[in-house]
Amino acid sequence: MLDFFRNHKRLMMLMLVLVIVPGLGFVGIQGFRNFFDESANVASVNGHKIARAEFDSAMRQQLDQARQFLGAQFDAKALDTPARRSELLDNLIQQRAMADEAQREHLTASDNAVRRALLADPVIASLRKPDGSIDIDRYKQLLAMQGMTPEQYDERVRYGLAMQQIPESIEASAFTPKSLAERVAQLAEAQRVVQALMLHASDYAAKVQPTDAQLSAYYDAHQADFATPATATIDYLVLSPATLAAGVSPTDADAKKYYDDNVAHYTTPREVRVSQILIASPKSASPADDAKAKAKAEAVLADVKAHPDQFAAIAQKESQDPGSAAKGGDLGWSTSGVLTGEKAFDTAAMALNKDEVSSVVHTSFGYHIIKATDVKAAATKPFAEVKDAIVKDLKTQLATKSYSDDADGFTSTVYEQAKSLKPAADKFKLTIQTATVTPKANPALPPDSPLNNPKFLAAVFADDSVKNHNNTQAIDVGNNTLIAAHVNDYKGAATPPLASIKDAVKAKYIAEQAAELARKDGAAKLAELQKSKSTAGFGAEQKISRTDAQGISPLALSAIFKADDTKLPGYVGVDLGNDGYAIYRINSVVPPAPIDPNRLTAAQRQLAQVDAQTQLEAYMASLRKRSKVKLYGSLGGSQADSQ
Repeated sequence: MLDFFRNHKRLMMLMLVLVIVPGLGFVGIQGFRNFFDESANVASVNGHKIARAEFDSAMRQQLDQARQFLGAQFDAKALDTPARRSELLDNLIQQRAMADEAQREHLTASDNAVRRALLADPVIASLRKPDGSIDIDRYKQLLAMQGMTPEQYDERVRYGLAMQQIPESIEASAFTPKSLAERVAQLAEAQRVVQALMLHASDYAAKVQPTDAQLSAYYDAHQADFATPATATIDYLVLSPATLAAGVSPTDADAKKYYDDNVAHYTTPREVRVSQILIASPKSASPADDAKAKAKAEAVLADVKAHPDQFAAIAQKESQDPGSAAKGGDLGWSTSGVLTGEKAFDTAAMALNKDEVSSVVHTSFGYHIIKATDVKAAATKPFAEVKDAIVKDLKTQLATKSYSDDADGFTSTVYEQAKSLKPAADKFKLTIQTATVTPKANPALPPDSPLNNPKFLAAVFADDSVKNHNNTQAIDVGNNTLIAAHVNDYKGAATPPLASIKDAVKAKYIAEQAAELARKDGAAKLAELQKSKSTAGFGAEQKISRTDAQGISPLALSAIFKADDTKLPGYVGVDLGNDGYAIYRINSVVPPAPIDPNRLTAAQRQLAQVDAQTQLEAYMASLRKRSKVKLYGSLGGSQADSQ
């Protein structure tokens, strides 16, 4: 079975994210020169080198994931920092140390474990053909794109499963007492009855009447807040399968040939709805018990043949399969090869016609009597029905091939004809587009817009583009997409004169001063209320908890529950920043209700997970301490050797 998946599996590049770091699953041959050249490495763990290429690959992967997640908010400079690089190196060191520990403990994964991991991958199912088999060619193409063979990937999965055993064993050992979980749950659901008095900053705005001198001084102190960013008006070209698709036109003959070559894709296989009666006889049964089970199955079969319309009732009475007996033996609809995994059962079931009953079938579970309660014949969609979809698929395939063929030429043309994009546009039949961009991503554009790619924006605002008026290089922004630009107009960052933005400066000044007045007034009022215990000005009572804040901000919620509840009423003040100031009167504490058993179990499980994470971190720190780690200082800054 494992060999079957070696030939049919799909790439699971993100499987076991916590334990698989790119490159750690394979020990590459660095070469005799690199063995001595420590500049090619960033660290070593117990003598095993972590190559700079491996580190750079992991860093790129992190940035790519952040770019996909953050979209227009992605800022490479904010993420690619010395601190983050150091953190990434620590993670690589931990993974290498854990790999060594797994090897020392002789941890591995069985063929069955690898098989289960592959079966659990939902994307493997996406490679299934209508007949239930795996599209081998698609799988091999996906795997080859990652530079891997089936055997390598098989070992990568096995390697990840072996390493996963360490954190899994720590997690399994974590335990939280019920009493602790109950106390934490009570704290989470503890309630306090409060009233709010809000001092909105906007209510103080009318009291702020700035003079011209004050606005001028504020403007001088906050010029950076009012600066306009640099802008570039550009022409740009995008080379991608999508932009090349207009020049690709598959013929009807192409579509028909594809249909004929892949007719299985458009065929719905024969389906059978199966019911069974099982007389159990496991492999461990003695010969006498097995013979007794077989005899009973033969007797039940005779009963079924005598009363064919009573199969469901007989199954409810006689079948020893707990999953199907209560349903009259019904196992639902199935296609060839995906019934039970028992060849004898599947072969017998799929050979039946509607209402036909099999003879007694022996499997590792025991003895089965099978009935086909319904049958759907195999059906193939006619070419006319799927022609449009095939043409669309072929167009995508041909455009992708065209992109692969043209990418190098496009890159060269943009570079060699540096003063204009027109030669590249004419040669590759692309449309020149225009845009105005800034050095930072535009949140109004789609997150995956090539105009928001940080490498592209850096190239647009480079001196060669802005001062020398040369095309940018063809920038690879991922997803089979190249983009190049030519700057037509550039305006540097500038701070407008006060006269042109006086209203904006005034509004910002008033907002800040109004918030400050609200804070001062709030602090004074809080001190007064703590003496008088008054309720004047407060709103209606609210019953709140940590899990049900009733719209109260997290900052205010924290202050309310930190307040001393032994002396009530109590008062707390919360600075809400530019929104003003809030005062809360705590009137009473509601005793916690008994904790629902289901919620208590969930709390116990969550606390156990936290405990497991703490134990894992402690284990990793201990593992790091007893490992021989050497840092080569290649991330910038000085890094000392450590043992």
